[in-house]
Amino acid sequence: QVQLTESGGGLVQGGGSLRLSCAASGLTFINYAMAWYRQHPGKEREFVAGICWNGGCTYYADSVKGRSTISRDNAKNTVSLQMNSLKPEDTAVYYCAAGPPAIPVVPPDYWGQGTQVTVSS
Repeated sequence: QVQLTESGGGLVQGGGSLRLSCAASGLTFINYAMAWYRQHPGKEREFVAGICWNGGCTYYADSVKGRSTISRDNAKNTVSLQMNSLKPEDTAVYYCAAGPPAIPVVPPDYWGQGTQVTVSS
């Protein structure tokens, strides 16, 4: 059974930083690209950042580019998202995802339960 478990969400002031982490189990981690998505209230889930299986390639949505860094640790089966200079519009539920190398063009295979990030102004 595949499980993706996010942690690190919370309430932060605008301009602050958060580090989200996701622990994966039940899958061969190196076989998957990993990604973070987010969902604002009343809106569709959107891609935030992705990383290929060996960490050698990363890609970001324009909305977070330059403020966020995705990384993975294949020895620990974890993926992280460091977010800096947070803005109120970053407020959303953030989801960890695992899928094929073509993320986000191809939807992920697995999703976590999500972690709430709230940025106050």
